[in-house]
Amino acid sequence: MSKPYEHPELTPQFCFNQTALRDFLRLSRSTIDDSITQNLNALLTPSLSPFDPSSTSVRATLPPASRRRIPGPACTSFKNSILFPSWQSRSDVLSYCAGVATSPDPNDPESLVRGVENARARERIVDERLDPYSGRYFPREARTEALAGLIRNERMVESIVRSRTWGLIGERCGDTGEGFERALDEWRRGREGREGREGAL
Repeated sequence: MSKPYEHPELTPQFCFNQTALRDFLRLSRSTIDDSITQNLNALLTPSLSPFDPSSTSVRATLPPASRRRIPGPACTSFKNSILFPSWQSRSDVLSYCAGVATSPDPNDPESLVRGVENARARERIVDERLDPYSGRYFPREARTEALAGLIRNERMVESIVRSRTWGLIGERCGDTGEGFERALDEWRRGREGREGREGAL
């Protein structure tokens, strides 16, 4: 069975390196969510009872592994130790990087270039009668703006992926009727309670 993908060290440099950020999210999703059917199939116990030779006299059809119901304790264990920690790890990264995207960025290496380009654009003489495109100017995007756009897109992807995964878990483990957001929030509260008790000891 898959293990949650290792949580990266959270720094502004990690967030601004969009390749590293995307790779972490993609690999984390592929490890757990994209292979959710295989992960759930791994929870099935191959055989609970010993082989009975008389069973060969009757032709029985078993549902494929992808449709068999998984025992409740195995589902709960998978959600609490594999699925929710993986989702929480991605949520932590997206929340941290969203904070970086909305913070001032004094170390932006392109801020000087953008300033020069903006000054040139203000000084241009625009005569749209001679050139209808002369008034067009598309300022270079700050890296915080690019990061904010990436975070918005990744949050939408995350919601779609989690909804699909939760639907498959509902089919195989029994639908509890609660959405994935509520289930994840309950797991977070339970984890905070356990950490609080451990800290008090």
